[in-house]
Amino acid sequence: MWIREPQSRSSQHERVIAIDRIQARVNEQIRISPVRVISSDGRQLGVIPTDEAISRARSEELDLVEVAPNEKPPVCRIMDYGKYKYEKKKKSHQHAHHTRTKEIRLRPKTGEHDVGFKVRQARGFLQHKDKVQVSVIFRGREMAHIEEGRRVMESVIEELTEVGKVESPPQQHGKRMICTLAPK
Repeated sequence: MWIREPQSRSSQHERVIAIDRIQARVNEQIRISPVRVISSDGRQLGVIPTDEAISRARSEELDLVEVAPNEKPPVCRIMDYGKYKYEKKKKSHQHAHHTRTKEIRLRPKTGEHDVGFKVRQARGFLQHKDKVQVSVIFRGREMAHIEEGRRVMESVIEELTEVGKVESPPQQHGKRMICTLAPK
């Protein structure tokens, strides 16, 4: 790749060609002969001269692309290079989903409808491939009735088992009872 900045449109074109050469050599850019050739359907055609390999690629109206330049002899594949570059660019633009942990906070005295609303939210998170941490928070004298909090936790887990699985079972951490659910 050249280091100087392009001053005109033609030098910018030269720079693009130089960058493409680093990625893969195509057709006449392949100077080494002979090469190992793989056909467009994946069969090995063996080690043949570069000129013959290019003519075979042209007869199929495809390109000869160097895929492993460091091998002895270099490996080339007969393929549609434009389609290959397009699909490679398309893959680079796809964004992978990063799993986040969403938290649902409840209390032992949380009403039935409110719990249902939180469960619907958690179901949406799990369907979107996020983890859900269900927390039941105890305050004051509620610590004396931990079984109420466990009952709320068990009902939430039971409703979410169809879209998620329990990653860590309910555990008591001070004034909080925590359970983590992961998407199925």
